[in-house]
Amino acid sequence: MDKGPLTEDYGADRQRVIEVLNEALATELVCVLRYKRHYYTAEGINSASVAAEFLQHATEEQGHADLIAARIVQLQGEPDFNPATLVSRSHAEYVEGTDLIDMIKEDLVAERVAIASYTEIARWLGDNDITSRRLMEQILAVEEEHADDLLTFLKQFGVAV
Repeated sequence: MDKGPLTEDYGADRQRVIEVLNEALATELVCVLRYKRHYYTAEGINSASVAAEFLQHATEEQGHADLIAARIVQLQGEPDFNPATLVSRSHAEYVEGTDLIDMIKEDLVAERVAIASYTEIARWLGDNDITSRRLMEQILAVEEEHADDLLTFLKQFGVAV
């Protein structure tokens, strides 16, 4: 009873799942920070629509971080928000970007990293932790939308991809 939602049928290594989810949490938080920086520093004739997209992505990434943190707590773990180790635990890098196109490219690279990581995590979880797997699949779908949005901007601006 004291384990809440964790029953004898939980098939995953709970501690390892918490570690992996904390890495995903760090990834989402780094992405929030990068998107926020890009939102505030976007400049140029096309910056308004791109900045709005950056802000939307930042908000969605924060939502992902919240969902992951809540799942970690459900698994009787502790979400790791320690800023001193955030970047080292993140799968994606924090890159400021030098101009609007560079920012879009950096965000697209980070989204692709998240997509690859979250696909691998979902496969690894399989049927051993269906709830965490579904959470990662839900987040994965949004990350794919983000990557598509960013690719669309690059194409609109005539950037070879």
